[in-house]
Amino acid sequence: MEIEFTNLLIVVAVGFSAPFLLGLAPGLRLPAVVLEIVAGIVVGPAVLGWVEIDEPVRVLSILGLAVLLFLAGLEIEYEKLRGRVARLAGGGFILSFAIAIAIGLLLKATDTVGDGLFVAIVLSATSLGVVIPVLKDSGNIETGFGQLVVAAASIADFATIILLTLFFSGEASSTTSTLLLLGSFFVLAALLGLAIAEVEHLGRVRDALLRLQDTTAQIRIRGAFVLMVGLTALATNLGLELILGSFLAGGVLKLVDRDTMMTHPQLREKLEAVGFGVFIPVFFVATGVAYDLDALGEPSTLVQVPIFLAAMVAVRGLPALLYRGELGDRKTLVAALLQATSLPFIVAATAIGIELGAIEPGT
Repeated sequence: MEIEFTNLLIVVAVGFSAPFLLGLAPGLRLPAVVLEIVAGIVVGPAVLGWVEIDEPVRVLSILGLAVLLFLAGLEIEYEKLRGRVARLAGGGFILSFAIAIAIGLLLKATDTVGDGLFVAIVLSATSLGVVIPVLKDSGNIETGFGQLVVAAASIADFATIILLTLFFSGEASSTTSTLLLLGSFFVLAALLGLAIAEVEHLGRVRDALLRLQDTTAQIRIRGAFVLMVGLTALATNLGLELILGSFLAGGVLKLVDRDTMMTHPQLREKLEAVGFGVFIPVFFVATGVAYDLDALGEPSTLVQVPIFLAAMVAVRGLPALLYRGELGDRKTLVAALLQATSLPFIVAATAIGIELGAIEPGT
């Protein structure tokens, strides 16, 4: 079968154009992700019909999703997940999920959505990959405020991915079997992490990594992708979702690779360059291409837009009131808005939900 690259060409061109156009208008504070998805809708079958999802686009889009979650796993700040900060963040997520369950059940009861639990899980998420750059750019990452927000986002990211895998893995026959598979997966991932940590500190291995990391071999980048693809393949072979494998791969790498700043400070920048420069834009643009715009034209679907926006703010914003005694009124409001930032996870989870039939394309 002859492979065509015309569709992929248009998709990557859109992926380039979206942030470039935003760069020409620095006063327009719009996330590139939003423009990439909208542009994908425009060039896709719903509007202009220039692009369709063929095999090259589909493969790179799946890789983009995997890399997106891998980089999110790399953002987990383990040292912040302890003490009073962890208790506040954990309590905030429990309250958040309780509110989300109530909203999900209400939406299900009114036939607004098909699966209230799926919607509750998605509403409970926070995009750690978006929150951390904002805190870094504002100089708040090391403050008490920043540590609390990062801890809350880390817990929300990890918990929602586990919940999504537990209840919505396509091949698992029951929750019990999924729990057993999850347990097996975590044990294997932990053993792999321990093995990597031991091998990496062997003298000859360490010297070889240092020698090859900045050559054309880019050995650490290759190793990171082997870890990501390996755990993703393991997850899918066990009947779990690929997002769990790729997210956990990032978490494992962050946990075992503790001397990053001393021996390979550019590793994160290189991984982000590969991810955000190549694979991730394809995922977001392809998400727009595959979007069912006709479903949005239904009055019932249009009504859902403000409902879901309000639900997102309520689910992730209201629990930030628990931080009021620690942060004060103004920073509590900022924390609430940051916690409600979850677009990348929503896009990823929605793709899974549509595939499994948990939600309608218009939703």
